[in-house]
Amino acid sequence: MLEPSVHAVPEALFEPLTVGSLTLDNRIVMAPMTRELSSGGVPGPEVAAYYARRAHNGVGLIITEGAAIGHAAAERRTSVPRLHGPDALAGWSAVVEAVHAEGGRIAAQLMHAGLDPLLWGMGAEQVGAILPEGFELESPSGVDPSLPGAPPMGRLMSRRDIDRTVAAYAQSAIDAQRAGFDGIELHAAHGYLIDQFLWPVTNRRDDAYGGSVQARARFGVEVVQACREAVGPSFPIILRFSQWKVGHYAARLADTPAELAALLLPFVDAGVDMFHASTRRFWEPAFEGSEVNLAGWSKKVTGKPAITVGSVGLEDSDFLTYLEGKGAGVGDVTAVTTRLAQGEFDLVALGRALIADPAWPSKMRAGRARDLVPFTADMLATLY
Repeated sequence: MLEPSVHAVPEALFEPLTVGSLTLDNRIVMAPMTRELSSGGVPGPEVAAYYARRAHNGVGLIITEGAAIGHAAAERRTSVPRLHGPDALAGWSAVVEAVHAEGGRIAAQLMHAGLDPLLWGMGAEQVGAILPEGFELESPSGVDPSLPGAPPMGRLMSRRDIDRTVAAYAQSAIDAQRAGFDGIELHAAHGYLIDQFLWPVTNRRDDAYGGSVQARARFGVEVVQACREAVGPSFPIILRFSQWKVGHYAARLADTPAELAALLLPFVDAGVDMFHASTRRFWEPAFEGSEVNLAGWSKKVTGKPAITVGSVGLEDSDFLTYLEGKGAGVGDVTAVTTRLAQGEFDLVALGRALIADPAWPSKMRAGRARDLVPFTADMLATLY
């Protein structure tokens, strides 16, 4: 195990930051992590307490686990929270109130799974046995990238389907704002619906939503535009994106900084305030010839603030160990905080490190890194 200094305080993590109307006390972000512990899609008191503990201990910005928008095909799992309907919205309002009572800031992650990447590789018959009765998957082209040559699965989205889905995102953005959230994050990573449009492997369309980079981005751009119009000019909108997809860790949306710029700049024009670049390992360069990571390059090519994420605060452990249900030792944060101080990116998101220890920020600020609790797989069973 690495031995972080008891005395060294990573000062760069504790500098304030203002993005639009959002002022944060520090640069520490709680990454969105699906917990599947909201019965019936309604976040209960234990969810509120879970997020409030992180706020109490000094997390600068909490981004919720993905919350399904108000669309019939957005999410098949009943234990994943929704952000629509009176009960779920009342639950989220209680979450926001609890976080704000502790002095924290919280953004809601809005998501639509599309052709759910957790089902990739199963085949239509097996997927049909898993889906709830009457549930129909929808996606840009119905292509399961784990089954080359397989017949289309689910409904290929028509223009009417696209318009309805965009409207559902906008309504959930309004609902998040009314519930008191400090901003929203749009889940456009890991093979979820917006990302399915962005990735040419899952987007085989030959209409205005497929083909070129700009055409593949059009659906996501329309989502951002609709959300921006719905919530007004000052309400923060974050876009989370990734190169990798569930089960496809070598996938690429962009092979050069120029290609990344072509992908992201339309989102800036549409109203995105900040980018959250999801990687498995924050220290890996995004492109050959530069040590800058994906968050750093998103900041370079867009001029917008960026959040880095990927095995921060963990010892020799990346995202795959999480999927395998393994634990992870406590790791040093010198590398990530040095790059933060140099301005490569603006915020640092932690996932499993904050599941393991809600007091991570307060311990780190007090120079008590050796007191941090390491992550173990059994922590995923509860909302401590």
